[in-house]
Amino acid sequence: MSSQFSMAAMAALFLALMFAGTDAQLSATFYSSTCPNVSTIVRNVIQQELRSDVRIAASLIRLHFHDCFVDGCDGSILLDDSDTIQSEKTARPNDDSVRGFPVVDDIKTAVENVCPGVVSCADILAIAAEASVSLSGGPSWDVLLGRRDSRTANRQGANDSLPSPFESLDRITTKFSNVGLDTTDLVALSGAHTFGRAQCRTFRQRLNTSNPDPNLDADYLETLRQTCGGADNTLTDMDPSSPDDFDNNYFTNLQNNRGLLQTDQDLFSTPGANTVAIVNRFASSQSDFFDSFVQSMIKMGNISPLTGSSGEIRSDCKRVN
Repeated sequence: MSSQFSMAAMAALFLALMFAGTDAQLSATFYSSTCPNVSTIVRNVIQQELRSDVRIAASLIRLHFHDCFVDGCDGSILLDDSDTIQSEKTARPNDDSVRGFPVVDDIKTAVENVCPGVVSCADILAIAAEASVSLSGGPSWDVLLGRRDSRTANRQGANDSLPSPFESLDRITTKFSNVGLDTTDLVALSGAHTFGRAQCRTFRQRLNTSNPDPNLDADYLETLRQTCGGADNTLTDMDPSSPDDFDNNYFTNLQNNRGLLQTDQDLFSTPGANTVAIVNRFASSQSDFFDSFVQSMIKMGNISPLTGSSGEIRSDCKRVN
């Protein structure tokens, strides 16, 4: 095992032990007797899906992120509309944006076939996020488990709480702080934009012919203008240098004014921002980025989970029991 993965694993173990003393219901061994192979089952489904959809890894980690930022990591983002539920799927930050729901359903079916009524949809999202990163060349870690599923969704909460690619760095920082995440977490978790795609509508304002973003490399600007000459939903690589690999190229892109989203580039180009030093640190050391990313993912996954007798274990992730 490489040193960068060893350090990430050690960091994950440390955080697992730390959280065991503070929020003890979550545990890396939660399913050791009831569904010991759950991580392997999840990983196998994702590995199969990656053969036909290379975007799915980035899509699945984004689902976990968008779940945790709205009332905690409770699987609420997976619920469809019903007579009593306004789905978060149609909130402004999610509508025609988040994806991967059929794959989550496939994972849930595979898990239910082996361990019926045991593993929550919220935990499936957490496990899928880790598998998506490690299968794409990123670090592995022991996922803390034991979350239960919500019986409701919060569409307005998704509108209010989820970061937008059009917001200022101060506003994004505040939204992270509101869920207990600090500036290092913000920069580390933004590093997940090292893989995946974005629609042209999420950054088109930077390409304005008369007033383009001055923090956008001129050659990259022209490339993006050519790519985005048509429909707003045209897809563009988040990381043009290694679009499907989980690495630290995202941060060197920022140093070269090749961050795709305004909120990405602002991490490096905002004068006096304390994010700049963190970007430079991660750009110079992939192992440092991996270690911090693991710590931040575990920290994010611990946002307000439902545990014990709260919530339920959904049999179908799209609807309450």
